[in-house]
Amino acid sequence: MPHFVIDCSENIIQEKSPEVIMQKVYDAAESMDLFDKGDIKVRINPFEYYNIGNTKDDFIHVFANIMEGRTVTQKKGLSEKIISTLKSMFPDTPIISINIRDFEKATYCNKSMV
Repeated sequence: MPHFVIDCSENIIQEKSPEVIMQKVYDAAESMDLFDKGDIKVRINPFEYYNIGNTKDDFIHVFANIMEGRTVTQKKGLSEKIISTLKSMFPDTPIISINIRDFEKATYCNKSMV
């Protein structure tokens, strides 16, 4: 269920392969024991065109979408774990961030549910 979508500047995937970046985010999320084994999904979107405060500074931002039910403390721990992982991989990248959004169980649907 959890989806981690990584937006980043194109230079990021020239520094490390998309597969390595996605696996590190996957491993960090899995290490928190908040999700069922095999449920974590990770995607990456490198951008050639972007504007960060009128600069072309490199960036990484993770959009985490998870099913409701985790505490604020658990979500904070997940955020910090993923950012720590990315920071150690990309110490010179000036912008590394994450936000976590909850899916509502009542309104979530996938094809196996209908």
